[in-house]
Amino acid sequence: MNKHSAPIEIATLHTPTRHDSGHKHVTGTAEYIDDMVEPEGTMHAYLALSSRAHAEIVSIDLTAVKAAPGVIGVLTDEDIPGENDISPSHFHDEPIFAIGKVHFWGQPLFAVIGETREAARRAAHLAVVEYRDLEPMLDVRAAQAGGGKVVAPPLALQRGEVEAALAAAPRKVEGSIAIGGQDHFYLEGQIAMAIPGEDEDVTVHSSTQHPSEVQLMVAQVLGIRQHAVTIVVRRMGGGFGGKETQGNLFACVAALAAKKWNRTCKIRPDRDDDMTATGKRHDFVVDYRVGYDDSGKIHAVDAVYAARAGFSSDLSGPVTDRALFHADNAYWYPAVRVRSEPLYTNTVSNTAFRGFGGPQGMVACERWIEEIAYALGKDPLEIRKANFYGTDSNNVTPYHQVVEDNVIHRVVSELEASSDYQARRQAILAFNRENTVLRKGIALTPVKFGISFTATWYNQGGALVHLYKDGTIQLNHGGTEMGQGLYVKVAQVVADAFGVGLDSVKIMATNTSKVANTSATAASSGTDLNGAAALDACRQLKERLTAHAAKLHQVPEEAVQWVQGGVQAGETFVPFGELCASAYHNRVQLSAAGFYKTPEIHWDRGSGRGRPFYYYAYGASVSEVTIDTLTGEYVVDRVDILHDVGKSLNPAIDLGQVEGGFIQGMGWLTSEELVWDGKGQLRTHAPSTYKIPLASDVPPVFNVRLAEWSSNKEAVIGRSKAVGEPPLMLAISVVEALSMAVASVADYRVAPRLDTPVTPERVLMGVERMRGARR
Repeated sequence: MNKHSAPIEIATLHTPTRHDSGHKHVTGTAEYIDDMVEPEGTMHAYLALSSRAHAEIVSIDLTAVKAAPGVIGVLTDEDIPGENDISPSHFHDEPIFAIGKVHFWGQPLFAVIGETREAARRAAHLAVVEYRDLEPMLDVRAAQAGGGKVVAPPLALQRGEVEAALAAAPRKVEGSIAIGGQDHFYLEGQIAMAIPGEDEDVTVHSSTQHPSEVQLMVAQVLGIRQHAVTIVVRRMGGGFGGKETQGNLFACVAALAAKKWNRTCKIRPDRDDDMTATGKRHDFVVDYRVGYDDSGKIHAVDAVYAARAGFSSDLSGPVTDRALFHADNAYWYPAVRVRSEPLYTNTVSNTAFRGFGGPQGMVACERWIEEIAYALGKDPLEIRKANFYGTDSNNVTPYHQVVEDNVIHRVVSELEASSDYQARRQAILAFNRENTVLRKGIALTPVKFGISFTATWYNQGGALVHLYKDGTIQLNHGGTEMGQGLYVKVAQVVADAFGVGLDSVKIMATNTSKVANTSATAASSGTDLNGAAALDACRQLKERLTAHAAKLHQVPEEAVQWVQGGVQAGETFVPFGELCASAYHNRVQLSAAGFYKTPEIHWDRGSGRGRPFYYYAYGASVSEVTIDTLTGEYVVDRVDILHDVGKSLNPAIDLGQVEGGFIQGMGWLTSEELVWDGKGQLRTHAPSTYKIPLASDVPPVFNVRLAEWSSNKEAVIGRSKAVGEPPLMLAISVVEALSMAVASVADYRVAPRLDTPVTPERVLMGVERMRGARR
């Protein structure tokens, strides 16, 4: 301790900081599960998948499978000591292995365990399966025609007298929009490695966003209690919601084999089988009726959001709920009724995907904004601004939450000016008058996205922070890292709390034995929940260290000030490392468990009322496109984005999230098309047939800014806001710009009604419809 030492300057929070594993990603040294050194004797599992979408299983002959070279054995439903179920819902409707009947093409029938992955993979195709075919129900319209069986209870949100408002509205529009699904296409596919321990113990390295759910599922399938199961997640090579529940299957199969043969077991499917057997973003068909007036103001909205849920419940109930929560986007509806239909189909059970139903809700809502604009001959932006939520009135959502933090007016106004939207629109109108083959379009669309899990109990986080005698820090929390930068953000929070550099904070793998009962890293809540929990642990430790420093230097606790690099105890500066060592020698506890739960939120699903969201994140984007009316091909020429992340904890990470979210959303809405054939087989199951955006698809002019003036009054971490999901919906501006370009063929008098994804084929068909309308 040195009276003359000065506090050091260390900037950790609100500063651009590189991703903690960024250099490892670039050099190939970041360790993923498939990179881990395998224990001697590691086995490999591979799934055998059904080749029917809907059929009774008459018989399965495994003779050739078991006799194949390198095969150790086969796992079937008879080898499950516990429950043959991995459903995340309480319906218990998703077996690991099909029993008696298959409900989708690609449903797991059994697993082969081999000495090598190749041996197990080859043997999985040798089974002789006899089916009795049943009629499959493959899409939303077929499901509705077949009686509309749902896999989860539908939700209805209503405010006001909808039928009366529709009847009284001067103008009305009715229509429907088909919104396509999306494959997660994470770089690292599904994978798990299970290591057996003594007694009932098993440790599973799982590529999952929800370690505690995987822990529960493994325990349930093995018929043991949860404390015997440890789940470890160092990092994922992407998740996007596809590893919230879909990892359950692979972790459970690996654990079953590991405990049956008392050997480590790893499972990693090929990309084709991964895409075939795992759930996607839900595709929707939305039927709507909207009443409005001559100024473009909406009087009433009535809409049904029907989704292809797949064969089991999975998360389809909550996903379709959130679609309704975002059926308003940033708009006030005086009277509104929206209803969900999560429909049973003979396809893979769809699941969470970035935005969790919210994007589909917004796409539909922007469709009727567009319908109104073209019917009135107005710029759709004019209609959007006319219907924005107010800042002190007209601000109650369909679920009866008051929008108290509305900044959409400022976001849109600033972006409209900075992007030179009005002048560019006039130039585009002039261009379209003079060109017959090439046409341009421009659109500005807003985003208002609610932040919190609508399942209220998930809005909690835990952390465990250890201080060591040399002043280094070990950070554990319940969030998982999938490339989004959560780990570095929480580390910044901890480093800032103690006034030390990031190099003093060791980020540990997420581990259910360190932090129990974790919530999924989803709903854009990872930083809020886990950062706040870590900050709570830091608060406890600082209180202890403050009291210790005061006692040691014989000054009041009020005279102990935390500064960069340590504490100032009266006239004495104590470096952080010396303080920790001194505390240890004086028997001061240097570990703390932190906890946080989101305040003020509540939700009553039965009445459709509550405050499900703690706050909202806002944003807006302007997209400009050029289409070829002879081929339907197009390019996105320029994109301008202004996005609200509150007071950014790490602008470098947040900008990356906004840019990446937009491109992923653009892929969903333009090129990523899922196609099932008439027999229910997914035909777009590989990079050769499923078109994700390439680097060359990034707009050549791509201006992205954060709203630096924003500060989240509700935030618990540095006045920041969540950034994971909201940017994806900024890509709706691309669809709206394409719509304007197509509408130009009929002099902007007819809404083109482009379904998504807006592929070149759909653009071409839209152009032909416009030519017909012009005649």
